[in-house]
Amino acid sequence: MAKAKFILKEPSAKEETLIYLVYNYQYKRFKFSTGEKINPKFWNATSQRVKATKQFKEYPEFNSRLDKIENGINNTFRKLLNDGIQPSNSLLKEELENELSDNLVKPKKTTFFEFITNYIQESKLNKSTGTIKVYNTTFKYLKAYAKKYKPIDFETITLEFYNHYLGYLKLENNLSSNTVGKHIKTIKSFLNEATERGINKNLEFRNKRFKTLREEADTIYLNIEELEKIENLNLKANPRLEKVRDLFLIGCYTGLRFSDFTEINPENIVSKNTVIQVRTKKTGQRVSIPLHKTVRKILKKYKNNLPKAYTNQTMNEYLKEVVSLAGIKELIETTITKGGKVEKNVLPKFKLVSTHTARRSFATNLYLAEVPSISIMKITGHKTERSFLQYIKVTQRENANKLLTHPFFK
Repeated sequence: MAKAKFILKEPSAKEETLIYLVYNYQYKRFKFSTGEKINPKFWNATSQRVKATKQFKEYPEFNSRLDKIENGINNTFRKLLNDGIQPSNSLLKEELENELSDNLVKPKKTTFFEFITNYIQESKLNKSTGTIKVYNTTFKYLKAYAKKYKPIDFETITLEFYNHYLGYLKLENNLSSNTVGKHIKTIKSFLNEATERGINKNLEFRNKRFKTLREEADTIYLNIEELEKIENLNLKANPRLEKVRDLFLIGCYTGLRFSDFTEINPENIVSKNTVIQVRTKKTGQRVSIPLHKTVRKILKKYKNNLPKAYTNQTMNEYLKEVVSLAGIKELIETTITKGGKVEKNVLPKFKLVSTHTARRSFATNLYLAEVPSISIMKITGHKTERSFLQYIKVTQRENANKLLTHPFFK
């Protein structure tokens, strides 16, 4: 037998607290916020209604409201059974809200922009500064679009909006395809979170045509020979570049991101100086990485206290000087789709190097050394082999040379 009862969210509170409807049916439990609040001192837990007291004069109307809600859930349950529909919590909620459409205290609707503002604030507690920066940049473009064209809310994010917004980002803001893709991916993550919380009901963003653009980037990696050239540079006369070179090599032989390899401290060196163990900032994942001989050499040089890093932007600037001094100047052709047009450039390799090249070099060099992909992924954090293989930079010739050592080709 289905039965309804009302309970207080915080029965011991000294001030007003929410009243919940709890409905037990078919060995299931449905909990629903009535939107009504009451001070527990006026509540009768036995009758599950407000006490008849002069201190709370509106108790007849208040209790009548609770009666309507109880009648509403009973009617909803019976209606579903009469229509041959198996009741569920989601169906009960939807039908009850329809039944009581004019008798419920409805919470204020949260707009898409309000949700993003709150979500970014929440994320500052558990996400990296880099992720927060991405969120803020995406939000900036959304607000600019809304100001120029039309307001954006959950229900307006349709395929029509998607197509128009792509044009806005590509053509009016001259953004590359990958940057546009990053903004779409971030918008979808906002919408997914809002949907999970029951704030958004428009699922058009999950349509396969509402896709995240991705163009294969002309990113590079440094092979072992090139890394040795960098390591063998004599930079004692230039402490600025020496520090940058040493930190970069730590990244190349650990696979850690800039935010992680620049924060290594003595406590991270474990197992008798043979393993680095860190919890990554971006994902919160704990990784253990065997110490390469180059890493051991650098750590010994600084007595396990690595020098304080420059900002990522400054590191990238100085790093290009270091790699240029190592003579890594092979010409590389790059292509990028920007503003809807394909742009081609030919640049010396050292100009394409950044701190992130370290992580990509680590993954690619280990793969070419025939370290199992799953072992590398344990360090890089890639969830699937497909995403890992897209990440590493292996040329057709390098792949052929790697296969030559396979028993099949012998």
